[in-house]
Amino acid sequence: MIKVTLKDGKVLEVEKGNSILDVAKKISEGLARVATCGEVDGTIKDMRYQLQEDCNLVIHTFNKEDLEGKKAYWHTTSHIMAQAVKRLFPNVKFAIGPSIDNGFYYDFDVEKPFTDEDKAKIEAEMKKIIKENIEIKRFSLPKEEALKLMEDQPYKQELIKELPEGEEISFYKQGDFTDLCAGPHLESTGKVKAIKILSSSGAYWRGDENNKMLQRIYGISFPKTSQLEEYLQQLEEIRQRDHRKIGKEQEIFMTHPLVGSGLPMYLPNGATIRRILERYIQDKEIAMGYSHVYTPSLANSELYKVSGHWDHYSEDMFPVMKMDNEEMVLRPMNCPHHMLIYKNKMHSYRDLPIRIGELAHDFRYENSGSVCGLERVRAMCMNDAHLFVRPDQIKEEFGKVVKLILEVYKDFGFKDYEFRLSLRDKNNKEKYFDDDEMWEKAENQLREILTQLEVPFYEAEGEAAFYGPKLDVQIKSAIGHDVTVSTCQLDFLLPEKFELEYIGEDGEKHRPVVIHRAILGTLDRFICFLIEETKGAFPVWLAPLQVKLLPITDNQHEYSYKIKEELEKAGIRVEVDDRNEKTGYKIREAQLSKVPYMLIIGAKEVEGNTVSVRSREDGDIGTVKIEEFKEKILKEINNIV
Repeated sequence: MIKVTLKDGKVLEVEKGNSILDVAKKISEGLARVATCGEVDGTIKDMRYQLQEDCNLVIHTFNKEDLEGKKAYWHTTSHIMAQAVKRLFPNVKFAIGPSIDNGFYYDFDVEKPFTDEDKAKIEAEMKKIIKENIEIKRFSLPKEEALKLMEDQPYKQELIKELPEGEEISFYKQGDFTDLCAGPHLESTGKVKAIKILSSSGAYWRGDENNKMLQRIYGISFPKTSQLEEYLQQLEEIRQRDHRKIGKEQEIFMTHPLVGSGLPMYLPNGATIRRILERYIQDKEIAMGYSHVYTPSLANSELYKVSGHWDHYSEDMFPVMKMDNEEMVLRPMNCPHHMLIYKNKMHSYRDLPIRIGELAHDFRYENSGSVCGLERVRAMCMNDAHLFVRPDQIKEEFGKVVKLILEVYKDFGFKDYEFRLSLRDKNNKEKYFDDDEMWEKAENQLREILTQLEVPFYEAEGEAAFYGPKLDVQIKSAIGHDVTVSTCQLDFLLPEKFELEYIGEDGEKHRPVVIHRAILGTLDRFICFLIEETKGAFPVWLAPLQVKLLPITDNQHEYSYKIKEELEKAGIRVEVDDRNEKTGYKIREAQLSKVPYMLIIGAKEVEGNTVSVRSREDGDIGTVKIEEFKEKILKEINNIV
């Protein structure tokens, strides 16, 4: 007998050679039916894996929180898809077919790209294979035999040749299909229930553009049809919220290949949104004693060598530009510039804290495959600031930053967020500044500050900046993504690097501590986030166009422009739609562009000096005096700004 310790600490005694499935049955038949794989002493195994000695065992299932359980399910479905493709396209060459965090894909070498008709046939064939309930069997071979088995599959042969000599190489066979694979897999194809092919695209073998372009098919599967339907609804919701789609429809931003990848251009509507955000956050900072500066978007590469960014960040920077006797680079961040501004003159302990803020333009060399609309760009505007504080001011100033974050989130209505204390990975210190004492001190101070502020937080190793730990705010977006918006970082390193000083009360020179913070993060990503959160229906104070006047006939044009002038004097963003179109058409267009208010003006409104108000949120409000409407909308706007 051997002892098996379960996740909850319970110990079962089972016969040596029992499979994970046998253990699951001992726990409950229900668990055995839904189990997808097991984890033996930290290693994922098939349910058929036989236990030979005492071990720790976690049994995984397909549920929301169990990614390993879902991945085994999806990996099996990728093999079902490959088998279906083999049946329909006998000459296909197989590459790889892994599970991913949301389903699976498989890369195929075929004569021509898959059409929508092809994908429909593949999905239908997959359903046949599932109905056949084919047993999935694992076996292994020595390297030479493995190469012979895969002699007509060049991509599989390439993978096999890279494996160490003497290693047993595992395969999985289901009926007429055999694949090189480490597993794990379900026991049969019939275990998979609801499936859907989602999309296809080109993909270079091993992600190398010098290799052949393969055809990749993405798919998803679930144990229940209702789960698949819910997932497809979520995908449609994500599509409807896609900031690139909305950004184009509402003329917020554009991109163009002649400008370059990852370099969006803000159109007038987007520029209005960005201008309002800039004024909003700068006004809040000024009220808290920040001084704003402007610094250049490029610098001598020596600046980043002094700061340490060159050693830790140079791969993400644009190439050096040689100019005269200098080597210049586009800056990826602003802290080195701000260090020099602080150092521009000597400071007394009475001067601190010194809060330097900037809406700064930064540049990062993102991979062309990862740039995406406003979400991931190569040129960004950072809502950045650096606070130079005495050690005894750390708690108070850090606390003020946290309170500012909470105030901003209240203004925008953000509710679903968490504070993450981002620490260095102690087992991988190479990407961090080498000073254990500094790290221990900084990490402990942040823990103490957050505890004293009674701010709930969780810790995440490996997420720190290279120079120090940080507090990140993780917001759950409307499409289910975890998004980092605000960040606040404690830094003992850069003051040392730049030899920053202040004269203390004792008349001696002391080092300040730097707090790096960004409340809105980059304005580009923040606008992207807002677009997807609101579906483009921005709150009144932030909407690029707040009011649209819709005269019913030409006879109301003069009155409409008179109202426009009156609203503009009050600071309201307004325009008149005086086109010779039907009123219903104008209303529908204004609704599609998500204008908060429409004022419909006919002969009756001109005669009574009124407007008929239609709200984006509440529909028809009724006819009111223009002063009454102006008072209403200004109250909405001023409640925020």
